[in-house]
Amino acid sequence: MNFQTAILALEDGLCFRGHAFGAPVERTGEVIFNTSLSGYQEIFTDPSYCGQIVVLTNPEVGNYGLNRLDEESRQPFIEGLVVREHSPVASNWRSEWVLGDYLKQRGVPAVSEIDTRALVRHLRDRGSMRAVISSVDTDEHSLVKKACQAPSMVGLDLAQRVTCPEKYGWKQQSADIFAGKAGTSPSFGAPGTQVSSSAQSLRRFQVVAYDFGIKYNILRRLSDVGCDVTVVPAQTSAEEALALQPDGIFLSNGPGDPEPVSYAVNAIRGLMGRKPIFGICLGHQLLGLALGGKTYKLKFGHHGGNQPVKNLMTGKVEITAQNHGFAVDPDSLKDSELEITHLNLNDHTCEGMRHRSLPVFSVQYHPEASPGPHDASYLFNDFIKLMSES
Repeated sequence: MNFQTAILALEDGLCFRGHAFGAPVERTGEVIFNTSLSGYQEIFTDPSYCGQIVVLTNPEVGNYGLNRLDEESRQPFIEGLVVREHSPVASNWRSEWVLGDYLKQRGVPAVSEIDTRALVRHLRDRGSMRAVISSVDTDEHSLVKKACQAPSMVGLDLAQRVTCPEKYGWKQQSADIFAGKAGTSPSFGAPGTQVSSSAQSLRRFQVVAYDFGIKYNILRRLSDVGCDVTVVPAQTSAEEALALQPDGIFLSNGPGDPEPVSYAVNAIRGLMGRKPIFGICLGHQLLGLALGGKTYKLKFGHHGGNQPVKNLMTGKVEITAQNHGFAVDPDSLKDSELEITHLNLNDHTCEGMRHRSLPVFSVQYHPEASPGPHDASYLFNDFIKLMSES
């Protein structure tokens, strides 16, 4: 069989040649690695990966196919995909597409037969960096030059690229996935969507969720615990959010550098002390900035469903799903106002915090765990308790 060549070229000059699959296009982005063993479709459609070329460390990818129910947003947001072995066939009763066809239909380039172990070791030593993936241009010198000219992730506001264009309602629950009621656009979660009987007896809390790159399963988990959610664009002001008369505010995950997202920081400052706030991932970082803290870029970030985090309040260790390249500097936060609640056991970065007097808390990871473990699902109940008490 004849294979078309594809090249992954890094800004430091290192190049990898492999077999092209997916869309025959050229894309640039920050190359990062993800250590999850499964859940590749959820990774592709997580808006937090906007602007990134994803290297999957699991050696075989595509063997169980892809389907409409596992989409986490309206489209894949990765810039490109790098794998050791691409499975051209899928064996799963839920499968609707094979990997190559799925990526080709959605314009995502991919390369296989790459030594991903060598690539990941290089990124661990040198850090995540700009890269280009291409089956169009196969001149390594040309591609390295393009990688060097690609925009840096530092200073890049990607929340505006992935956010929803206008507000919408959401009532769909996790149980609807098993009933086959999921769709592939926010419209299926619009007001009027049938709420599962298991949640109809719960007190319903009105929650405004800021969409910096929110995932469908985050919205489902909020609905599971008794929330009627209105999702709003990233640039929504505090006054516009409060006009919806919410019981609480949710700050979602998202891609890019938190510092340029100053409009969200200003909105959060206007909301603190007026409504309970729960932030995750980018929302956690934006909350840290709103509280006067600083953020910084990690060497190669946290990407995967196996990140160990210690809950300093209970002493328990949670295995968490994460995807972020920036972190909150705990030394920049005022101890008199904030308490660090969670710590990453790999590098001791700040993974969670709460305000000592205001109903505000956040974590750096993804408690909805799609994909990943469910150790952190209690955080959604903590949000409900906070709104109940307030």
